[in-house]
Amino acid sequence: MQYSENILGTIGGTPLVKLNKVVAGVDALVLAKVETFNPGNSVKDRMAVKMIEDAEADGRLKPGGTIIEGTSGNTGMGLALVAIIKGYKLICVISDKQSKEKMDILRAVGAKVIVCPTDVEPTDSRSYYSVSKRLAAETPNSWYVNQYDNLSNSLAHYEQTGPEIWKQTDGKITHFVSGVGTGGTISGVGKYLKEQNPNIKIWGIDTYGSVFKKYHETGIFDENEIYSYITEGIGEDILPKNVDFSLIDGFTKVTDKDAAVYTRKIALEEGIFVGNSAGAAIKGLLQLKEHFKPEDVVVVLFHDSGSRYVGKMFNDEWMRERGFLDEQITKAEDIIKDNLSRPLIVVRTEELVSHAIERMRKHNISQIPVIDITGFVGSVDESDLFRSYVNDKNSVEKPIREIMGKSYPIVKLGTTIEDVSKLFSRENEAVLVDLENGHHQIITKSDIIGSIK
Repeated sequence: MQYSENILGTIGGTPLVKLNKVVAGVDALVLAKVETFNPGNSVKDRMAVKMIEDAEADGRLKPGGTIIEGTSGNTGMGLALVAIIKGYKLICVISDKQSKEKMDILRAVGAKVIVCPTDVEPTDSRSYYSVSKRLAAETPNSWYVNQYDNLSNSLAHYEQTGPEIWKQTDGKITHFVSGVGTGGTISGVGKYLKEQNPNIKIWGIDTYGSVFKKYHETGIFDENEIYSYITEGIGEDILPKNVDFSLIDGFTKVTDKDAAVYTRKIALEEGIFVGNSAGAAIKGLLQLKEHFKPEDVVVVLFHDSGSRYVGKMFNDEWMRERGFLDEQITKAEDIIKDNLSRPLIVVRTEELVSHAIERMRKHNISQIPVIDITGFVGSVDESDLFRSYVNDKNSVEKPIREIMGKSYPIVKLGTTIEDVSKLFSRENEAVLVDLENGHHQIITKSDIIGSIK
């Protein structure tokens, strides 16, 4: 009989899969190391076991202890599997930009999940780095994993992932491409592969909002490069000890939109359902294609499963809200199509200014058409309200007709975006679209800007 003693025995031995359509135009053999075949569905299972075993060996983690870690979700899942088998408690501290699926999965495997804000400095007491450290200090018999600086992370990939790739490619690998977050995967794999063949090139995939690429090229840690980004699992606003820049030959940066779009492409064109960092890795690989030759063997690592991004990259509404969905928007009807079922917010001439203010606040809008029994007769926007208040503090009790501006232009559904755009001016903040059924919808400057790809 062939079986594992427990689920941890199934970690590793993940397959290499040839990529075809999604890397069209790349003149080399491109193979994906698909880490979703691990039981926790990510590459992080490997280092989770190694970090825990090393902590047990040197006494940092004691029987019945509590494991505490800041994670983007995948490391937490790997730690949870080990904690279940070995009898530890687990607290995962996660940033609020991570998908709900990741949080729900962690709770499903027994982890306590604490969510922290993304848009704070690493040293801020609310950051998931700081909260993790504080919890470790406050919790009796606990161990703070610190995957960023815990070198057992990269050692796991030096001992396991690197040798697997070398053996699976029969030593023919020429390039390794991987997203860089904690740095454990790229540094561990890179160290092993370069020991076998120093000519193998190691390429890191970075994201905009992260410091890695510029630091690698200049040695400068530029805080101006740090800002919030959507892509999960890669990039950092710190320099983890696990990132060995001497092993990395170069970085390329990938936008949030390209990472999301290519995540979907991998599923649709290759039938491989993987996560956000895989999309970034493929787009990055395409950006690097000039470095590859026909005889090259390029291995790109797919970190985790698409199941953790069902509510994000694989959700049309989420993609559309961020302008990531490649849709052809050429006419007025393309812009308003998601709002057709929503009633147009209006205000009547005899209503008070205070009513318009309340409506704007309630619906989070900046302008409102004004109507009377004959139809549209004017408009009110933030500028009108501001000027009115500056001139007369009691203007909130005046009727709308006394402060309203000109009525918005009305266009047909088929009017081109170019023609709609020409109707906007300093005095005209919106355009109305005739829905041809007695109803209308509004297009604002923000809607036009949001349609730009």
